[in-house]
Amino acid sequence: MKKYQKYAVLGGGSWATAIVKMLCENLDEVFWYMRNSDAIAYIHEHGHNPNYLTSVTFDLAKLHLTDQIDEAISHADILIFAIPSAFLEEELSKIQGSLKGKTIFSAIKGIVPESGKIVGEHFHTEYGIPLKDIGVITGPCHAEEVALERLSYLTIACADPKKARQVAAALSSSYIKTKVSKDIIGTEYAAMLKNIYAIAAGIAHGLGYGDNFQAVLMSNAIREMKRYTKRLYNIDRNINQSAYLGDLLVTGYSVFSRNRMFGNMIGKGYTVKSAMMEMNMVAEGYYAVKSAYKIKEDFSKKVKTPIIDAVYDVLYKGQNPKQVFAKLTDNIS
Repeated sequence: MKKYQKYAVLGGGSWATAIVKMLCENLDEVFWYMRNSDAIAYIHEHGHNPNYLTSVTFDLAKLHLTDQIDEAISHADILIFAIPSAFLEEELSKIQGSLKGKTIFSAIKGIVPESGKIVGEHFHTEYGIPLKDIGVITGPCHAEEVALERLSYLTIACADPKKARQVAAALSSSYIKTKVSKDIIGTEYAAMLKNIYAIAAGIAHGLGYGDNFQAVLMSNAIREMKRYTKRLYNIDRNINQSAYLGDLLVTGYSVFSRNRMFGNMIGKGYTVKSAMMEMNMVAEGYYAVKSAYKIKEDFSKKVKTPIIDAVYDVLYKGQNPKQVFAKLTDNIS
């Protein structure tokens, strides 16, 4: 690797904004791609994103903003993708150049609908990116708390430990603590699964279940996550570490969790469409549960996933949340 690597963040949402803030703590220049040219013009004039984390003010001398994805890619060595998984392939289809030779880190917590794969696998199989050049950035970390500079933690996973440490150093600060991991598949699937479990927590809250049930639900969720990730990629991992359990808990309980918010609305009687329209944000777990359900149905040896099944039944089979969760209470303990 070159001694001085250039970074580009791709995405214009809250998590992309938070990552740019973190990088600007340590780097002299950060390339930032977002498709919204009006937002770019606003940032140039006012120094902050008009749509997300508006309290974050940027040093414009460090930013190279562009609405041309090829421009950001061509100038950077390390690409951090923070585009919602549902729209990732749409953005990738705009690329005229090549991703070969780039190091790609995914800060996306979901499944790419077009391929049914987690983001790292999608880049590897669909774009031929070597596994050693692919990494994952996971929490527990909410963009809103990064904006407030509250102490937060990140796990950086990559098969190449040097690249993981480099990205970790670029993101670290007095309020961001980082650690590295080699469990790329486990951490990325865990980041996807925790959004499904957060939707379950939200549905339960919307239905009127209290803290006692929520505790049992989260306890069962981490065990379900362990079974699922073990079946996918059986290595020696401690599921109680922050990249797995910690990220699950913050997403399942936090008021900043859009997946929990989405589930809460479903539990209160909103339709999927009306909940999405009112939120005006993407709940990754909605898309993730369809893929997670299909993946586990294709396992040669079945894995018990009552929580995933329950969320799938509500969101995709249109079953009554009250009846589904009444049944779920008998299948977890």
